[in-house]
Amino acid sequence: MKIEIWSDYVCPFCYIGKKQLEKALQDTGFAGQVELVYKSYQLDPTTPVDANVSTYEYLAKKYGMTLEKAIEMTQSVAARAKEVGLDYNFDNLMEENTFKAHRLVKWAEQQGKASGLVEALLHGYFIEAKRIGHDDVLIDIAEQLGLKREEVENVLSSDVFSSEVEDDIQEGLQLGVRGVPFFVVNRKYGISGAQPQEVFEDTLRKVAEEEGLQPGLQMEGSTNAGVCTDESCEF
Repeated sequence: MKIEIWSDYVCPFCYIGKKQLEKALQDTGFAGQVELVYKSYQLDPTTPVDANVSTYEYLAKKYGMTLEKAIEMTQSVAARAKEVGLDYNFDNLMEENTFKAHRLVKWAEQQGKASGLVEALLHGYFIEAKRIGHDDVLIDIAEQLGLKREEVENVLSSDVFSSEVEDDIQEGLQLGVRGVPFFVVNRKYGISGAQPQEVFEDTLRKVAEEEGLQPGLQMEGSTNAGVCTDESCEF
């Protein structure tokens, strides 16, 4: 089973949708049997790299509303995020241009680190309010995943993988992607947005049945013997 995911790292519902998909894969028993492919998308490619605008200010201007209304708008999103275990830090979020972040993920995919970098970018932005449009921040995030600093610097200072990012965006448009997250399963089924959990699970089961996939074993108890105290275990 192949799942292609169009998303952007400043899209709050993209992180929520990612967590929902992961839970659906776990709950249905198909985790480890799915190829995940991360596709690029930019909510606002016109955002300057050196933008110094808060998310509240950006939303207020975009939708022609007061700052208070913009703050109120994010509260429902934050509540939705909490349902999947995410504590969004909207008060400190700044608008970011994500083109370099998308290029870096394309490079990290060749290093077998795409999944880890995607998670680190989303967590870094929404939970820690990191400036993921800035080179120094991207370098630090990548380095923490074990990627070589000099190689990351070379990627960011060049234009490598720019065409791949643009190709993803155009490919998404051809498939009907007009917003993210957008999940395409086996180029047959599409899930738009962070839908209710059962939508993800039902789609996975449907595709698994078509492919003849069986869910993996749900392991009960511990596979290791160990000594545990109230706060920790030693094996």
